[in-house]
Amino acid sequence: GLDPAGPYFEGTPPEVRLDPSDANFVDVIHSNAAHFPAVGLGMYNTTGHLDFYPNGGSVMPGCTDLIPEMKQSDFEVMIADATVIGVCHHSRSHELYFESILYPTGYLGYPCETYKSFEAGDCFPCPQEGCPMMGHYADRFPDKLKRVSQKYFLNTAADPPFATWRQKLLIKLSGVKKMKGDINLIFHDTEGNTKEYEMASGVLSQDQVYTKYLDVEINPKNTKKIEFLWSKTIFNLLWARLGAETVNITHGED
Repeated sequence: GLDPAGPYFEGTPPEVRLDPSDANFVDVIHSNAAHFPAVGLGMYNTTGHLDFYPNGGSVMPGCTDLIPEMKQSDFEVMIADATVIGVCHHSRSHELYFESILYPTGYLGYPCETYKSFEAGDCFPCPQEGCPMMGHYADRFPDKLKRVSQKYFLNTAADPPFATWRQKLLIKLSGVKKMKGDINLIFHDTEGNTKEYEMASGVLSQDQVYTKYLDVEINPKNTKKIEFLWSKTIFNLLWARLGAETVNITHGED
């Protein structure tokens, strides 16, 4: 199910919409779900054996078309012209499925109650039974028929191939007591590609442990090195003494 239709189907009986009884295995990607207060072309409720909600399931990064907030009556008037709203978000579902064939490890879905909890890191890493892969390889998940009504969340990149690998990064600083500036991480892969992410910013202290969840666009299996980039706000000779006492990186699967 690639972003199953929401208008006139959301909340209806299983007989008239997609549901787990329609096939031996029903695999669903929600990319433009109508989730209050936004109006979308897709369905938000779970409708399959495995229901994936990339980026929360309603708004896709990299899409510039707007999803307006409106009354149901307004939406009924506009739904005849689907080009007005949500087209990029709605069609991203099949693009994600296509890319998942080429990147079989880049779409790990984490079981979680809400997207907010997922963003906060409450559903990381994967539970003991593991996590399914969104898209083409979802049927390889051993418990694929036992998780009906469970939502699976993940984040994707804004540009093709959209794949990301969620990692939890923990850094404890050493050197100086306090320093104002930024810490960025630059991931390098074996093919020369790089991606930079902000780890911490502001007043940095060696007494604090900095933790962040990053959805990295560099495959951990191809990661050659991770560069720590210190950027000071005000020039200070003490900055040269600032370093990392401990660094810990946890991948989503292990």
